[in-house]
Amino acid sequence: MSRKLKGNLFLLTAAFFWGSTFVAQEIAAKTYHIGAYSYQSVRMIIGSFVLLPLIFLMTHFSKKNGTYKKADRKDKKTLIIGGIICGTILCIAACLQQLAIADKGTNSGKIAFITTTYILIVPIIYFFFGNKIKLKVIIAALMGVVGLYFISVKAEDFSISKGDLLGIACALFFSAHILVIDHFGPKVDGVKLSSLQFLVCGIEAAIPAILLEKTDISVILSCWGPILYAGVFSCGVAYTCQILGQQNANPTIASILMSLEAVFGILTGVVILGNIPTTRETIGCVIMFMAIIISQFPSKNKKLKQ
Repeated sequence: MSRKLKGNLFLLTAAFFWGSTFVAQEIAAKTYHIGAYSYQSVRMIIGSFVLLPLIFLMTHFSKKNGTYKKADRKDKKTLIIGGIICGTILCIAACLQQLAIADKGTNSGKIAFITTTYILIVPIIYFFFGNKIKLKVIIAALMGVVGLYFISVKAEDFSISKGDLLGIACALFFSAHILVIDHFGPKVDGVKLSSLQFLVCGIEAAIPAILLEKTDISVILSCWGPILYAGVFSCGVAYTCQILGQQNANPTIASILMSLEAVFGILTGVVILGNIPTTRETIGCVIMFMAIIISQFPSKNKKLKQ
């Protein structure tokens, strides 16, 4: 098996775990009725600790290979500031996502696709910061709006559910999260930053969980399956697969493969929860996925890296 194929399989695995986690989130919200903040708090803290063995192994091998560089005071400060900022934005985005999934007017599959619109939103945000925006991104964004219309807006009365609105807000905050990760990521160790942001997110989500929710420990323990699945596989395993996959995969192909989390979100929702999308929602998902592929496709004057 070639290194490129292995990389693609790792990314596909990451997308599967991210997508299937939407189902775990819906089960937690609608079967166990665990509060959105409580769920995200416990899940993120577990995810933070799951990454610690990976950090240890990476440090061990870098020391063994002679590539280890001890972080100085400035690096540590940047890591802490980045972890707090990234974790805070992630907390808002993740909690909005969980609140959206918990709403009766939507389901995990729909929110999976709505969340993935961050791929279209990020280039548009960059445009307002002075970067050029390509024609393909404009076309993809317009297609994304049309797809979102078919997914979320009811044809009968042109209304949109509260859950879908929360999902759109979630996508905006995930877009902001990508921007701050893009800023801090190259400056610090990516895995340490991820672990720290998960920890910050979990601690911050615990505050509204304590103040606003009546979730007790027995409810959390009864929901151990969906919580562990999200914490271990979505945060720990999927993130590790992303790191291993992106080392050998073409960046464009990597983006498309990772965006398949939306497709896996729909498929696992159908298989496990019986969430069969309507014809209208299916059309919207197809249009939106085409938009994602178009937005990630390389320009004619840029060759794919081999």
